[in-house]
Amino acid sequence: MVAEPNNWGRFGPDDQRGTLNLLTPEVVLGALASATSGRVLSLAMPIRGATSSPAPTTVPHLRGRPLPQHFMSVDGGDYAAGARPVGAGLRVADDALIVTHHGTTTHMDALCHMWSGDELYNGHPAARVRSYGATRCGIEQVGGVVARGVLFDVPRHLGLDHLPAGHRISPDELAGPALRPGDVAVIRTGWPAVWQRSREEYWSGQPGLSADAGRWLAERDVCAVAADNAAIGGLNAGQLADEALEDDLHLILLHRHGIHLIEMLWLEELSASGRDEFVFVAAPLLIEGGTGSPINPLAIL
Repeated sequence: MVAEPNNWGRFGPDDQRGTLNLLTPEVVLGALASATSGRVLSLAMPIRGATSSPAPTTVPHLRGRPLPQHFMSVDGGDYAAGARPVGAGLRVADDALIVTHHGTTTHMDALCHMWSGDELYNGHPAARVRSYGATRCGIEQVGGVVARGVLFDVPRHLGLDHLPAGHRISPDELAGPALRPGDVAVIRTGWPAVWQRSREEYWSGQPGLSADAGRWLAERDVCAVAADNAAIGGLNAGQLADEALEDDLHLILLHRHGIHLIEMLWLEELSASGRDEFVFVAAPLLIEGGTGSPINPLAIL
């Protein structure tokens, strides 16, 4: 059992969903009131092309990570062997396979994604995580997320286009509507926009939440934390976190509090809308035992 304040046992000894349990029917119905115009924005990065083309490299990603791979077949050719019968004059293009990796596309982390010692969130044995999948706390436990989203537009609050690479967001900088249990906290750093200017600058580090800000969000019972950076917390030039284990954001949020993480969002249109409260919708793929899944999060304004 972890010593720091946590949610282990709070939702029962067998719980694998963490603070998503706070999304009761009443909370979901209350969240729907956050939509006032009906405008829908996608908060996802695109997945472009196959690795045989330069297209995937044009989307922000961490250096050295496998790029998203999108394979297609046309009339059964190019990727899949053989062709399936089609009517006269008809041609068929199929998505044969999509492979993604943490750090290269918009995704949601499962509670089995990171841990310390021999136990996952809630004391589930870490030995249950194997190359064939995790039999505890996999991404399939999420189902769907429909919640009130609250945008913390930190650079706009500070009068900046984006935060500097070394900036670590403090609780005092999380200015926005008061959080309610079951909310999704959406953090904008503005860092993905740096990619348009310089890939080397993008890879020089990344701003993100401080450990104190992560604990502050956990204390307010958010059901998920979403951000436009690659790791929720900040990264150094080696694309690693500098914090000690007790202050690692993934361990604080995923491992100790059962708060799912959503990374690599595109938040520029949401920021431009001026809205800091909206309906947040996301559903990961039902990958049994998956440590995460690509998603297309939506903001309904």
